[in-house]
Amino acid sequence: MYPEDRVLIGVIKSKRDLTFLRNDHWYRIPQEVFPRGVHTEYLGFFLSGSVFQEQSGAVHYYAPYRGVELRYRRELIPTQPMHTRANKVYYKIALGDVLVKSPPIVNTTKRAFSFIFTTWDRFVEATSIPDLYSESEHYVDRIYHALRERGITPTRTWENQNKGDPLAPSLNILCQTGAVVASPMPASGAVYMDAQKPEDAILNEILMLIAQNGGAVTLNVPVDGL
Repeated sequence: MYPEDRVLIGVIKSKRDLTFLRNDHWYRIPQEVFPRGVHTEYLGFFLSGSVFQEQSGAVHYYAPYRGVELRYRRELIPTQPMHTRANKVYYKIALGDVLVKSPPIVNTTKRAFSFIFTTWDRFVEATSIPDLYSESEHYVDRIYHALRERGITPTRTWENQNKGDPLAPSLNILCQTGAVVASPMPASGAVYMDAQKPEDAILNEILMLIAQNGGAVTLNVPVDGL
């Protein structure tokens, strides 16, 4: 375990998927969520939904990454051959021993999320979801949710998602005539999310570029639990 090791936090919404995790040591992610592959050393698991009772709303488990293979959903869940996503491809991620995160990491913000990338040092010390973010990611997170409130859902790249990505953390909004990219790292062709500027000014610059590119395209990206 190294401080810079990557930890991918995923969401579990059903007891079935929790059983897959705890008994069979695997977790699934739609391939289209991470088309470049899943790159991490550990995975953490956030439980969401009334079926988990008092455990809902927090990360209670984690496990080391052991490997990955591509499978159709119908192969992973053969009891649902007629599901609308039965023929979609998923990553089946093999895991080591499933361990308890103590204390758990609680979602104090109550903001919904599907995935979070963080580092091992932040993960082991965290007691709330905001503890998982770097300073830059906190800023990106606020702009991300401001866009969502306006009906725009960017694709989000985390600081530790792809090592060597010069723009990470960043937001990418696919538009009718191109893409709008925003990052706290100054770079040609990207909106510079300068923390010294008012957030409203950054948001308005992004919205103006989205409008100039014909408006945001609605993406049919699956959410967790499917």
